[in-house]
Amino acid sequence: MATGNKDVREAKRRVAAMEAREELRRASVRRRKRDNVVAAAAIVLVVALAVVLQLTVFIHNPTAEQVAAAESGLNASASADSSASPSATAPHTNAANIPQAATAAGKTFTGTLSLNHQNVGVRLDGTKAPQAVAVFKSLADSGFFAGKTCHRLTTGDNFGVLQCGSLNGDGNGDPSYQWGPVENSPQDGKYPAGSIAVARGSDVNSNGTQFFICYKDTVLPQTTGGYTLMGTVTSGLDVLTTIAAAGVQGGGTDGKPVTGVTIDSFTLK
Repeated sequence: MATGNKDVREAKRRVAAMEAREELRRASVRRRKRDNVVAAAAIVLVVALAVVLQLTVFIHNPTAEQVAAAESGLNASASADSSASPSATAPHTNAANIPQAATAAGKTFTGTLSLNHQNVGVRLDGTKAPQAVAVFKSLADSGFFAGKTCHRLTTGDNFGVLQCGSLNGDGNGDPSYQWGPVENSPQDGKYPAGSIAVARGSDVNSNGTQFFICYKDTVLPQTTGGYTLMGTVTSGLDVLTTIAAAGVQGGGTDGKPVTGVTIDSFTLK
């Protein structure tokens, strides 16, 4: 009888061990499924974030970390030359009405940007940035900029720009009007006072309708491809320095200007 009881206990032990192993296997399967769900959710989140960044113009111009890098001189080892010719990268557009670079190639346009009823003289160089100049000449001629605002002002030590031309005045780009590539981007990241450049999103083919003017010498990290330098201010830079002197809302160094800025008109001939 004792031997029989021992055999029963051994059989129960074996069954319990098998059940324990099976439970471990099922737990492992559940864990893998849960991990896969979490990984899939993370991928969806990353893709969604990438889309948001893609549609947010000037997102890399620059971040707080990039400003700190620029101000600490981390770009000092870069070449000091600015490209004098258009980018060799094939043009990219997603809108049929984006003008061809050939319409501005080799041409120089001069005109006036009126901000709060004060004139700023400008010159755009179609030799160095034909695609950008073709786009902004077309937008100016169509009256697109009239009534648009300058929604962003920066007042960092080496980062002083006024950014304008957002479709809805909120700083977001127009996903139906994007083009590229970047042209005439200063290799050293230095944009002298008076520089007029094209704002963009996180991709070099996400230029749109926004532009920025440097009211003082500005350094922008070029790690993301830089920004198209398409022209310069020829007169009236003091209009921008006066706006900048009033500061940024909330007392920061990057945000909406205290002085609201509206584009009355933008003409180029």
